[in-house]
Amino acid sequence: MTAGAELIADGGAAAAAEEFFRSPPFLEAEGVTHTLRIVGEDGELRAPVIVRAIPDSDEVDAISPYGYPGLATAGDVPEVMHPMRHANSGTSLDPAQVDFSATGLVSVFLRHTLGEPPLGGASERNVVQIADPQLPRKSRGSDRNQINRNRRAGYEVGVVPGPATSAEERAGFLAAYEQTMRRTGAADHYFFAAAYFDRILSSPLAWLATARAPGAEVAAASIAVRSDGFLHYYLSGSADAQLRDSPMKNVVAALVDFAAEQSLPLNLGGGLARGDRLEEFKRGFANREQAWHTSEIVCDPAGYERLSAGRDPSGFFPAYRAS
Repeated sequence: MTAGAELIADGGAAAAAEEFFRSPPFLEAEGVTHTLRIVGEDGELRAPVIVRAIPDSDEVDAISPYGYPGLATAGDVPEVMHPMRHANSGTSLDPAQVDFSATGLVSVFLRHTLGEPPLGGASERNVVQIADPQLPRKSRGSDRNQINRNRRAGYEVGVVPGPATSAEERAGFLAAYEQTMRRTGAADHYFFAAAYFDRILSSPLAWLATARAPGAEVAAASIAVRSDGFLHYYLSGSADAQLRDSPMKNVVAALVDFAAEQSLPLNLGGGLARGDRLEEFKRGFANREQAWHTSEIVCDPAGYERLSAGRDPSGFFPAYRAS
């Protein structure tokens, strides 16, 4: 083994940084319980994780919070562990060379930041769409026409820092978000309480972009956050009443402008499946795409095999949590 790992029961504080996906408001909103610390001879990597009891057992596993939290470096990081250097050197830390026994985990699922992951053997989970201000801007004629029609009809767009948002703006966003989740038949865990969004929007690294219909009600809105060199289109929704006007196109166009003002690429995310309608919508504003990776690590092979016995090998990780 070339590295060891441990869990720190600190709510992810040891992984906190001036990046949204490792900041206290996000970690608290997501219910992060621990920091996973991987230590080598000259440095370490830290990731916020949620430690969970495994049903029908006395064992636990861990998962990254939603989004792109990744593994942050700390201290003097050796070449093999440095997420920015290893892409050039062609080396990365092999999870098989990490001793996870001290963590007490059966498995851990890690969501990486965008870019080359610091761990070897990472899986390409999705391809996200990027609007990069360093490249020629892209927009479809049909999108431009709809955006302009909405403007002429009286739609107004604004981007407000999260801490400066009003109760009315937050309520409008929540209503549009919940209506969107119902239309798409989203799973229960995508329905967040108002307190979740209040905590997210308390961050100085978050903004709320809204498109208001002529009657001043919120027709579409998106939370955008800054983390690890990107502005991320995070959570969004459109109200049922204005859906035919596609006001989200006005919101996305405003965020593309806002990201360019900050000299940041805008990560629009991907679809639910490659080539679906959601990805195609985002592709209309993107001028490049980028792979996003995760790591599925078995920390206790014997425990993993025992818990997964008899499960249909569907590719879900961890297998013992597959439906």
